[in-house]
Amino acid sequence: MIEFMDVAFAHAGGPTVFAGFTLALEPGQLVLVAGGTGSGKSTLLATINGLAPHFTGGTLTGEVRVHGRSTREVPPRDMADLVGYVGQNPAHGFVTSRVESELAFAMEQRGVDPAAMRRRVEETLDLVGIADLRDRALDTLSLGQQQRVALGAVLTAGPRVLVLDEPTSALDPVGAEEVLATITRLVDDLGLTVVIAEHRLERVVHYADTVLHLPGDGTVVSGAPGVVLLGTPVAPPLMRLGQLLGWDPVPLTVREARRRARGPGGPLSATVSAVRDAPAGGALVLGARTSAAAPTSGTGHCVLRATGVRVRYGAREAVRGVDLELVAGEVTAVMGRNGSGKSSLLWALQGSGRRDGGTVDVRGADPATASRTLARTLVALVPQDVTSLLFCESVGEECAATDREAGLAHGATSTALDAMVAGIDRDTHPRDLSEGQRLALALVVMLAVPAAVLLLDEPTRGLDYAAKDALVAILRRLADAGTAIAVATHDVELAAVLVDRVVLMAEGEIVADGPARAMLTGSPAFAPQIAKVFAPSTWMTLRDVDASAVPEGAP
Repeated sequence: MIEFMDVAFAHAGGPTVFAGFTLALEPGQLVLVAGGTGSGKSTLLATINGLAPHFTGGTLTGEVRVHGRSTREVPPRDMADLVGYVGQNPAHGFVTSRVESELAFAMEQRGVDPAAMRRRVEETLDLVGIADLRDRALDTLSLGQQQRVALGAVLTAGPRVLVLDEPTSALDPVGAEEVLATITRLVDDLGLTVVIAEHRLERVVHYADTVLHLPGDGTVVSGAPGVVLLGTPVAPPLMRLGQLLGWDPVPLTVREARRRARGPGGPLSATVSAVRDAPAGGALVLGARTSAAAPTSGTGHCVLRATGVRVRYGAREAVRGVDLELVAGEVTAVMGRNGSGKSSLLWALQGSGRRDGGTVDVRGADPATASRTLARTLVALVPQDVTSLLFCESVGEECAATDREAGLAHGATSTALDAMVAGIDRDTHPRDLSEGQRLALALVVMLAVPAAVLLLDEPTRGLDYAAKDALVAILRRLADAGTAIAVATHDVELAAVLVDRVVLMAEGEIVADGPARAMLTGSPAFAPQIAKVFAPSTWMTLRDVDASAVPEGAP
């Protein structure tokens, strides 16, 4: 179905992303593309339908063939009936204004019979779980909802190959499982070939037939997930747990890990002993631990107080009378399913977004009515789409401008960027960065100016595990310095190592609010993988397994 024949690719004026790549992928496989932030995953995906180099520019040598068609000879528009492609930012691919018309657009261009078109749209609405969104305007949807619509839009065209770049990055855990279950049904029942690039490997690795790993040195390593990813920096938590405890083979699913932890020869007490006896210099032991200190409670001093906040979009009420306090030194996760009102709440708190009722007080001032200079010191917000935060023509200029505006020493922002994602060419235009690299740049730009309250909306989209660890360390330092931080996220693994408190939203309301450990371990939907393996204990992370004694009540 897909053939890579001695393929190499280099961006214009840049280094070679990968070279000498030869592989044939059989039909009906789910192929996972893994690698660090900026390693070339998106570029590899773009070669499958010819977007690289026809659209992105750069130099492609060798040949990529899909069902006999060479991407050298066939432009991307003529590959659309064969290859469905969804990029990292789904909104960039929309061509209509409403959900139903977006799903029908590709079929309209191909002259599909109206009756067949109607039937296929209905089937797709149900398949990806967006029937209730059919009449919604695309620009009123959350990013996670937009991802579902984009997936549905390519499915209606009936492709034989589906190429998805981080399809679950903005989806809540339940929504991600539903979408991945849909994708696996397409593979199993219809024989589609699906190629997925993903950073949250814990969500998808157990579905993969083959993994293509890009270590970042220009090579591409292919093979079975448990072999290719073992010991790499992108190995998901369960694989790290398995290697930490000496399990062979390492587990790929929670069910498998739970059986190993509780089965003959693997009681919990024995695994704790095995961890304590593990060599201190082992890469897995070091890599498994988060460099930041464990979350701690805040100072108790309320920095932001929101009362009765309401946000409406026409007849739809996205936020319904929310009361919320953010405390100095505390990191709060705002969690909930897609469309529950998380982003709308953050924008209302920041002051520049809609607020149709209620009050927000930060140090005696309302960010919505404060001067621009004062407002920036009150509340800083890093949104889901960070493109609007970057104005300069190169990464180097962006870092230098941030140093000047924030009064920092020359090179301070650049150093912070390297600490999060190393190796970004300073001459690159910010819009030419990968989604994860662009997010990292926006984060260091926004974090350069201290604010009393820091709000982050899905801050780990496109970030690998190492970059997340760096982000956790940065945010914990800010919290320790007295900043009140709120993070809207679907990344339960991030929440497990970062936050002190979890606020759960549903239908625009706060339905639960409590300590992170109790909230996360007590939720089947939002529990991290380690918590699921060792339930009913309160362990959430590999650090807990490494450092704790057997918890009371554990089997």
